[in-house]
Amino acid sequence: MADPSAPDVPVIEHEDEATSARNARVGMVLFVLYLALYGGFMGLNVYDPQTMSKPFIAGVNLAICYGLGLIVAALLLAAIYMYLVSGKAEVHK
Repeated sequence: MADPSAPDVPVIEHEDEATSARNARVGMVLFVLYLALYGGFMGLNVYDPQTMSKPFIAGVNLAICYGLGLIVAALLLAAIYMYLVSGKAEVHK
């Protein structure tokens, strides 16, 4: 059995409450932004499904393009979140 005091055991640093609260706020803002994008997608599907079936780019319908856009948006928002909470972004209080 490995010795828990060995140097290869990672040390877990806990962030303070202010940092946790800031990170939670940033996450919620980005979540609400994504929710609005997704709500637009669902709204189009429910209230105007014919629009979603029309060709949009290179013969691909709007539903596929919008769906892929949502995936890309999720990845971009995740990258933005990681940048903002990593401490590299300067945020003024």
